[in-house]
Amino acid sequence: MVARTSEGRAFRILPILDEFTRECLAMLVSRRITSQDVIDQLFRLFVLRSIPEHIRSDNGPDFTAREIRRWLARIGVRTLFIERGSPWENG
Repeated sequence: MVARTSEGRAFRILPILDEFTRECLAMLVSRRITSQDVIDQLFRLFVLRSIPEHIRSDNGPDFTAREIRRWLARIGVRTLFIERGSPWENG
């Protein structure tokens, strides 16, 4: 998700929700979010809450990045993507 400050400067927000409980597990806010930032955040959550069977995300660059998909596949986490044009699937 991208938002702007009152001065017009863009920043990114990466909310991570538990699909079942709808609990917000983490929220990363930064001017720039790299693949490594996403991997680091997920790693912390996996250590605290265990490795999930799958992760559902939109088709944005945060979760479609090759490095992230490779890392998730290496640890056995499937990726599910929300259908384009289906905003009702997005938490």
